[in-house]
Parts: sequence; C-alpha cells; structure tokens
Amino acid sequence: MAQRLLLRRFLASVISRKPPQGRWAPLISRALQTPPHSPGDLTVTSSQARPLYTTRVCSTTFNIQDGPPDFQDRVVNSETPVVVDFHAQWCGPCKILGPRLEKVVAKQHGKVVRAKVDIDDHTDLAIEYEVSAVPTVLAIKNGDVVDKFVGIKDEDPLEAFMKKLIA
Repeated sequence: MAQRLLLRRFLASVISRKPPQGRWAPLISRALQTPPHSPGDLTVTSSQARPLYTTRVCSTTFNIQDGPPDFQDRVVNSETPVVVDFHAQWCGPCKILGPRLEKVVAKQHGKVVRAKVDIDDHTDLAIEYEVSAVPTVLAIKNGDVVDKFVGIKDEDPLEAFMKKLIA
C-alpha cells in the first residue's frame, strides 16, 4: 500500500494535468487510477504531491583514484585542459581554495576540468610534479604543465589563471 501511494505521488508530481498520450498512456492511466479502498484507508490527492526538481549534473571535477595509471589516462592524455589540485585532508588553505577552484572551473562550462590529487594517497605524483607545499595547482594542457601556483588565490586571479589555460 505504501509503495502504491509513493508511486502515485511521484507520478502525480511528474505528469502534467493533460491526459496521457503516446505509447505509455495506458500504463500511466492505470497507475493514476484510485484503487478501491475502505473508509479507513488514506488517499493521496494531487494537491498533496510535491513538485520534483532535477538538476543537470556536470562532472567537471574528479578524484585521481589509482595513482599514475589513472593520472596518465585522465589528465596527461586528456584533450580538455586540466587544472590539477594537489591537496590534503588536513590542509586548511586547501579547504578554502577547493570551493573557489570548483566555482571558477564550473564557469568555464566544460572547457576545463579539475582533477583532485590527495598528496597523502598519491605521494609519487606529488614528488613527480615537484609539489613541495599544498595547495599546489597545476594547469596541464596536451600533457604539458603550462602554469602553476602555490597557496590560496581569490576568484579574479583564478579566472585569469583559467583564461591562460584555455587560450
């Protein structure tokens, strides 16, 4: 009974008030019909249904999982320019820079992606790219490091950093 009520609430919130049309119309019509019930049963009306909001998920940020092989595949061999964020869980400045970087990368609408590398998990990558302090951010384009900075930056310098990477 609870599943039927949940399904009816969901369908009522998703389906417009127009009569169902097309291939799935008979199925939708049956799902929206009120089954016979006794006076003590609960019924759900369309006024109780809540609207369902969805957002488009755009994955512009990813974590490096398997060290050098994953880094090679997803960063060095990437056709899209990549901003590599070397960070650590214990690093306070990293926690401040992370959201700023994410916001600036999201503004680029897929022209740039962000790779997060935890230096405690991937020490070998940190050594290879000469990371001596965190946060360290590299701009990699066509497999080559084209720019780099260490420490926190405000959004304006971050946007200038992104523009140099895209150009």
